[in-house]
Amino acid sequence: MGSFFAGIKAGTLGGIIYVGGLAIFNVVLLYALQSSALNAISQAYPQSCPISGGVNGSAADCFQSVVSVDVPFIAFVAFFITLIYAGVFGLYYDSLPNRGSTVKGLIFAAVIGLSLVFFGFSGYVFDSTSEFATTLMMLLWTALFGYLLGRLYKKYTREVEFSSQNPELLKVVVDGRESTGRVKTFATTSNHKLRAEIAEDASFKEWQATGGVSLEDARSFETTMEVNDNGKLVGCVGTKY
Repeated sequence: MGSFFAGIKAGTLGGIIYVGGLAIFNVVLLYALQSSALNAISQAYPQSCPISGGVNGSAADCFQSVVSVDVPFIAFVAFFITLIYAGVFGLYYDSLPNRGSTVKGLIFAAVIGLSLVFFGFSGYVFDSTSEFATTLMMLLWTALFGYLLGRLYKKYTREVEFSSQNPELLKVVVDGRESTGRVKTFATTSNHKLRAEIAEDASFKEWQATGGVSLEDARSFETTMEVNDNGKLVGCVGTKY
Protein backbone atom coordinates (compact mmCIF):
# COMPACT_ATOMS: atom_id res chain seq x y z
CA MET A 1 0.00 0.00 0.00
CA GLY A 2 1.09 3.57 -0.68
CA SER A 3 -0.30 7.00 0.17
CA PHE A 4 -3.80 7.95 -1.04
CA PHE A 5 -3.22 11.54 0.10
CA ALA A 6 0.01 11.85 -1.91
CA GLY A 7 -1.77 10.38 -4.93
CA ILE A 8 -4.48 13.03 -4.62
CA LYS A 9 -1.86 15.79 -4.38
CA ALA A 10 -0.04 14.49 -7.45
CA GLY A 11 -3.35 14.02 -9.29
CA THR A 12 -4.51 17.55 -8.51
CA LEU A 13 -1.57 19.31 -10.15
CA GLY A 14 -1.05 16.71 -12.85
CA GLY A 15 -4.81 16.51 -13.51
CA ILE A 16 -5.14 20.28 -14.00
CA ILE A 17 -2.38 20.18 -16.61
CA TYR A 18 -3.75 17.00 -18.21
CA VAL A 19 -7.44 17.84 -18.40
CA GLY A 20 -6.85 21.56 -18.96
CA GLY A 21 -4.54 20.81 -21.89
CA LEU A 22 -7.09 18.45 -23.46
CA ALA A 23 -9.87 21.02 -23.07
CA ILE A 24 -7.82 23.84 -24.63
CA PHE A 25 -6.84 21.56 -27.51
CA ASN A 26 -10.51 20.62 -28.01
CA VAL A 27 -11.55 24.29 -28.22
CA VAL A 28 -8.73 25.08 -30.68
CA LEU A 29 -9.76 22.08 -32.78
CA LEU A 30 -13.40 23.17 -32.80
CA TYR A 31 -12.50 26.61 -34.12
CA ALA A 32 -9.96 25.24 -36.60
CA LEU A 33 -12.57 22.88 -38.05
CA GLN A 34 -15.58 25.08 -37.36
CA SER A 35 -17.41 24.39 -40.62
CA SER A 36 -17.26 20.62 -40.04
CA ALA A 37 -18.31 21.11 -36.43
CA LEU A 38 -21.31 23.23 -37.50
CA ASN A 39 -22.42 20.58 -39.97
CA ALA A 40 -22.06 17.82 -37.37
CA ILE A 41 -24.06 19.83 -34.81
CA SER A 42 -26.78 20.62 -37.34
CA GLN A 43 -27.08 16.97 -38.37
CA ALA A 44 -27.20 15.79 -34.76
CA TYR A 45 -29.85 18.36 -33.73
CA PRO A 46 -31.67 19.41 -36.93
CA GLN A 47 -34.66 20.95 -35.11
CA SER A 48 -32.86 23.02 -32.48
CA CYS A 49 -29.62 23.75 -34.37
CA PRO A 50 -30.37 24.32 -38.09
CA ILE A 51 -27.59 25.75 -40.26
CA SER A 52 -29.77 28.61 -41.49
CA GLY A 53 -31.16 29.50 -38.06
CA GLY A 54 -34.68 29.26 -36.70
CA VAL A 55 -36.97 29.97 -33.77
CA ASN A 56 -34.83 27.98 -31.32
CA GLY A 57 -31.49 29.30 -32.62
CA SER A 58 -28.91 28.22 -35.17
CA ALA A 59 -25.98 25.86 -35.49
CA ALA A 60 -23.69 28.82 -34.72
CA ASP A 61 -25.51 29.38 -31.41
CA CYS A 62 -25.21 25.69 -30.59
CA PHE A 63 -21.53 25.80 -31.51
CA GLN A 64 -20.95 28.53 -28.96
CA SER A 65 -22.86 26.45 -26.42
CA VAL A 66 -20.55 23.49 -27.11
CA VAL A 67 -17.47 25.69 -26.61
CA SER A 68 -18.69 27.51 -23.49
CA VAL A 69 -20.74 24.75 -21.80
CA ASP A 70 -20.07 21.25 -23.14
CA VAL A 71 -16.28 21.40 -23.27
CA PRO A 72 -15.93 22.85 -19.72
CA PHE A 73 -18.42 20.28 -18.40
CA ILE A 74 -16.47 17.43 -20.01
CA ALA A 75 -13.25 18.83 -18.52
CA PHE A 76 -14.85 19.19 -15.07
CA VAL A 77 -16.03 15.57 -14.97
CA ALA A 78 -12.76 14.32 -16.51
CA PHE A 79 -10.78 16.09 -13.78
CA PHE A 80 -12.68 14.38 -10.98
CA ILE A 81 -12.36 11.00 -12.69
CA THR A 82 -8.62 11.64 -12.96
CA LEU A 83 -8.45 12.69 -9.30
CA ILE A 84 -10.18 9.52 -8.10
CA TYR A 85 -7.84 7.34 -10.16
CA ALA A 86 -4.83 9.31 -8.87
CA GLY A 87 -5.89 8.58 -5.29
CA VAL A 88 -6.18 4.87 -6.12
CA PHE A 89 -2.76 5.09 -7.80
CA GLY A 90 -1.27 6.46 -4.59
CA LEU A 91 -3.06 3.92 -2.42
CA TYR A 92 -1.81 0.91 -4.40
CA TYR A 93 1.50 2.41 -5.55
CA ASP A 94 3.63 -0.06 -3.59
CA SER A 95 1.68 -3.02 -5.03
CA LEU A 96 2.15 -2.03 -8.68
CA PRO A 97 4.75 -3.94 -10.71
CA ASN A 98 8.13 -2.31 -11.41
CA ARG A 99 9.89 -0.11 -8.88
CA GLY A 100 10.21 2.95 -11.13
CA SER A 101 7.78 5.78 -10.33
CA THR A 102 7.72 6.99 -13.95
CA VAL A 103 6.79 3.56 -15.33
CA LYS A 104 4.07 3.16 -12.69
CA GLY A 105 2.74 6.62 -13.55
CA LEU A 106 2.64 5.78 -17.26
CA ILE A 107 0.79 2.51 -16.62
CA PHE A 108 -1.86 4.20 -14.50
CA ALA A 109 -2.14 7.17 -16.87
CA ALA A 110 -2.95 4.72 -19.67
CA VAL A 111 -5.77 3.31 -17.53
CA ILE A 112 -7.08 6.83 -16.86
CA GLY A 113 -6.88 7.79 -20.55
CA LEU A 114 -8.74 4.65 -21.64
CA SER A 115 -11.41 5.31 -19.00
CA LEU A 116 -11.94 8.87 -20.26
CA VAL A 117 -12.31 7.60 -23.82
CA PHE A 118 -14.65 4.78 -22.76
CA PHE A 119 -16.94 7.09 -20.78
CA GLY A 120 -16.89 9.80 -23.46
CA PHE A 121 -14.92 12.45 -21.57
CA SER A 122 -11.87 12.70 -23.81
CA GLY A 123 -13.29 15.61 -25.83
CA TYR A 124 -15.91 16.65 -28.36
CA VAL A 125 -15.33 14.67 -31.57
CA PHE A 126 -17.35 15.52 -34.69
CA ASP A 127 -15.60 14.01 -37.76
CA SER A 128 -12.75 11.71 -38.78
CA THR A 129 -10.18 14.54 -38.76
CA SER A 130 -11.10 15.65 -35.23
CA GLU A 131 -11.12 12.01 -34.11
CA PHE A 132 -7.59 11.45 -35.44
CA ALA A 133 -6.29 14.70 -33.94
CA THR A 134 -7.94 14.02 -30.56
CA THR A 135 -6.59 10.46 -30.46
CA LEU A 136 -3.06 11.66 -31.23
CA MET A 137 -3.34 14.37 -28.59
CA MET A 138 -4.67 11.87 -26.05
CA LEU A 139 -1.72 9.55 -26.62
CA LEU A 140 0.91 12.26 -26.29
CA TRP A 141 -0.77 14.16 -23.44
CA THR A 142 -1.54 10.97 -21.49
CA ALA A 143 2.13 9.97 -21.70
CA LEU A 144 3.12 13.40 -20.34
CA PHE A 145 0.53 13.08 -17.58
CA GLY A 146 1.86 9.65 -16.64
CA TYR A 147 5.36 11.07 -16.34
CA LEU A 148 4.10 13.95 -14.18
CA LEU A 149 1.96 11.65 -12.01
CA GLY A 150 4.90 9.37 -11.23
CA ARG A 151 7.35 12.22 -10.61
CA LEU A 152 4.94 14.22 -8.45
CA TYR A 153 4.03 11.19 -6.34
CA LYS A 154 7.75 10.60 -5.81
CA LYS A 155 8.15 14.25 -4.81
CA TYR A 156 5.36 14.12 -2.21
CA THR A 157 6.41 10.80 -0.62
CA ARG A 158 9.36 9.18 1.11
CA GLU A 159 10.45 5.53 1.24
CA VAL A 160 10.96 3.59 4.45
CA GLU A 161 12.46 0.09 4.61
CA PHE A 162 11.24 -2.17 7.42
CA SER A 163 13.21 -5.11 8.73
CA SER A 164 13.58 -7.34 11.78
CA GLN A 165 16.68 -8.68 13.49
CA ASN A 166 14.93 -12.03 13.52
CA PRO A 167 11.80 -12.29 11.34
CA GLU A 168 10.88 -15.56 13.05
CA LEU A 169 10.60 -13.81 16.42
CA LEU A 170 9.47 -10.30 15.45
CA LYS A 171 7.31 -9.00 12.64
CA VAL A 172 6.89 -5.30 11.87
CA VAL A 173 3.29 -4.09 11.55
CA VAL A 174 2.60 -0.62 10.12
CA ASP A 175 -0.91 0.81 10.20
CA GLY A 176 -2.26 -2.68 10.80
CA ARG A 177 -0.38 -4.27 7.87
CA GLU A 178 2.53 -6.68 8.18
CA SER A 179 5.51 -4.95 6.55
CA THR A 180 8.62 -6.95 7.51
CA GLY A 181 11.23 -6.92 4.75
CA ARG A 182 9.32 -4.39 2.65
CA VAL A 183 9.92 -0.88 1.36
CA LYS A 184 6.83 1.33 1.61
CA THR A 185 6.04 4.89 0.56
CA PHE A 186 4.47 7.46 2.87
CA ALA A 187 3.39 11.07 2.47
CA THR A 188 6.06 13.45 3.74
CA THR A 189 5.59 14.55 7.40
CA SER A 190 2.94 11.86 7.95
CA ASN A 191 2.46 9.83 11.15
CA HIS A 192 1.82 6.09 11.28
CA LYS A 193 1.12 3.44 13.89
CA LEU A 194 3.98 1.02 14.45
CA ARG A 195 3.72 -2.27 16.29
CA ALA A 196 5.91 -5.33 16.84
CA GLU A 197 4.29 -8.77 16.70
CA ILE A 198 6.47 -10.87 18.98
CA ALA A 199 6.67 -14.66 19.33
CA GLU A 200 5.82 -16.17 22.74
CA ASP A 201 9.44 -17.05 23.50
CA ALA A 202 10.77 -13.64 22.42
CA SER A 203 11.34 -10.34 24.19
CA PHE A 204 11.12 -6.95 22.44
CA LYS A 205 14.21 -4.73 22.87
CA GLU A 206 13.83 -1.55 20.81
CA TRP A 207 13.31 0.07 17.43
CA GLN A 208 16.34 1.36 15.54
CA ALA A 209 15.42 4.19 13.17
CA THR A 210 17.80 5.82 10.71
CA GLY A 211 17.43 8.52 8.07
CA GLY A 212 14.31 10.66 8.15
CA VAL A 213 12.27 8.39 10.44
CA SER A 214 11.59 9.47 14.03
CA LEU A 215 9.79 7.56 16.79
CA GLU A 216 7.63 8.66 19.70
CA ASP A 217 9.11 5.92 21.92
CA ALA A 218 11.85 3.68 20.50
CA ARG A 219 11.63 1.25 23.46
CA SER A 220 7.90 0.59 23.19
CA PHE A 221 6.73 -2.34 21.06
CA GLU A 222 3.78 -0.17 20.01
CA THR A 223 4.46 3.44 19.10
CA THR A 224 4.06 6.15 16.44
CA MET A 225 6.55 6.97 13.73
CA GLU A 226 6.88 10.19 11.74
CA VAL A 227 8.25 10.12 8.20
CA ASN A 228 10.16 13.22 7.11
CA ASP A 229 12.59 11.68 4.64
CA ASN A 230 13.78 8.32 3.31
CA GLY A 231 14.87 6.00 6.08
CA LYS A 232 15.10 2.56 7.58
CA LEU A 233 13.55 0.99 10.65
CA VAL A 234 14.71 -2.21 12.35
CA GLY A 235 12.90 -4.11 15.08
CA CYS A 236 15.30 -5.55 17.66
CA VAL A 237 14.34 -8.69 19.55
CA GLY A 238 15.84 -11.31 21.83
CA THR A 239 14.80 -14.58 23.42
CA LYS A 240 13.36 -14.80 26.94
CA TYR A 241 15.47 -17.75 28.00
